[in-house]
Amino acid sequence: MFGSTVLEVAIGLAFCYGTLALVVSTLQEALAAAFGLRAALLLDGVKRMLADPRFEALARSLYAHPLVNPQGSTGARDGRAPELRPSYIEPAHFALALVDTIREGENSVGASIAAVPDPQLRRTLQILYAQAGGELQRFQDGVAAWFDNAMQRLSGVYKRRQLLVSWLLALLLAILFNIDSIHLFRSLWQHPVLAAHITSVPAGLDGATLDQLWALPIGWTSFPPVLNADFALQVAGWLVTACTTLFGAPFWFDLLQRAINLRGTGAKPAPVLPQEARASAQSVQPLQPAEPA
Repeated sequence: MFGSTVLEVAIGLAFCYGTLALVVSTLQEALAAAFGLRAALLLDGVKRMLADPRFEALARSLYAHPLVNPQGSTGARDGRAPELRPSYIEPAHFALALVDTIREGENSVGASIAAVPDPQLRRTLQILYAQAGGELQRFQDGVAAWFDNAMQRLSGVYKRRQLLVSWLLALLLAILFNIDSIHLFRSLWQHPVLAAHITSVPAGLDGATLDQLWALPIGWTSFPPVLNADFALQVAGWLVTACTTLFGAPFWFDLLQRAINLRGTGAKPAPVLPQEARASAQSVQPLQPAEPA
């Protein structure tokens, strides 16, 4: 009984947290697409790399290059961001576009680098050009690697920001739907049959998944809540629920699958290869009947 109760509690909690994390990730991707967060962060990173914070010089010229932004215009001449901005730039295309942008007429690449106005950017390009030995292809590869390293650091900043957004969205949903982890744990521990209807990992946010979610002890029974000690415990349950989404939906659904397998028949044994089967059969000697005395 104890083991069955633990499994049912684990199944109910993992299903609730996994579904909530899936909802949060869906809302997060929708917000990122609606507000162009990736494109805005990429543009900000390019402006920092090229020392053009006002988007009036090299960064604006680079974004006008068809290899970087083939679908949009450069935007207004007053330094505003372009209307259509890419959310990803291939490092090799960035290198080609940058060399083509800074190169003026028939000037050599070295002379064009020397004419770059910003001293820090000019020094960076001169180091990459010297490391390449003056070879154009090696210089472009070095610029591409420089851009790729900068984008990796930028992706780390984006992930940290998205973690905060995920936590805030999860906290908002936990309050709106009263997903109290403490109350949920108590209810499932006292009534494990509440999670008995969960028999598989959901493939997405369909009607069956939401029906199983609403069958769990979540939601408001009375509103507004009374501001007492129980409400403080409820707030703590909301905070715990919001923190669980930071693990991500794959973590909770994998845990859910493991718990369901334990509740059922368990994992199937691995199939025996034909050669291993023949070796096992040869190693076992048949029993001979005893000869009569």
